[in-house]
Amino acid sequence: MITATAVESIPALVRPETVELAATSNKRMLDLLSSLDDEEWGKPTDCSLWDVRALASHVLGGMEAFSAHREFMRQMRAGAKAAGGGEFVDGLTSVQVREYAGLTHREVLARMAVAGPRSAQWRGRRRFMRSIPMANSVGGMKEKWRGGYLFDVILTRDTWMHRVDIARATGRPVVLTPDHDGRIVADVVAEWARRHGQPFTLHLDGPVGGMFAAGSGGEDITIDAVEFCRILSGRAIGAGLLTTEVPF
Repeated sequence: MITATAVESIPALVRPETVELAATSNKRMLDLLSSLDDEEWGKPTDCSLWDVRALASHVLGGMEAFSAHREFMRQMRAGAKAAGGGEFVDGLTSVQVREYAGLTHREVLARMAVAGPRSAQWRGRRRFMRSIPMANSVGGMKEKWRGGYLFDVILTRDTWMHRVDIARATGRPVVLTPDHDGRIVADVVAEWARRHGQPFTLHLDGPVGGMFAAGSGGEDITIDAVEFCRILSGRAIGAGLLTTEVPF
């Protein structure tokens, strides 16, 4: 009989583990993109405005923005201007997609090979930026975050989910391992549980799945682990407690 993991026992993601997760996530994205042929770079993705090429530009832009202070500040200013009073993240991603559109596929891969490891280390060293407040929207509601949450959690989740997007778009398998992907999924489960605050039993299927629980008498949910994350990210429709969104 499988024993459920109590969500309150899932440890928070902290350095240096977050640096290792970021580096691995970035490397696996590079490996996936390196395996694609030219036609596959033009495939549409679950992010309806972006094909694989645009997603790669966004991911590379993020890696380079979070690799050096000067580039970070430049992209932040350009993103705020592009947002024009709207959602900052939309402005920033539009800048990244536009600015990197002229790169060849080989150039994207070459720059990602440099920026991926550098970004993971840079994010782990930004002590003075970790307490900086920032605003974002989750499920249509405004939230206040700290820089440390962005550096340690969100940026890694973003790359991880976009790897899923690209794998789905191209029909490629998603490389999933319990020590890496399973840790990211477990952290998503813990945050999802905190956000809705209701009792549940959650059976996640697949190579990075598991059984999780909080309280008693709540919803009993069985779902694939990756699909669970896709639903919480807004990429697919969920019901009940699965309508509680988690940022990616």
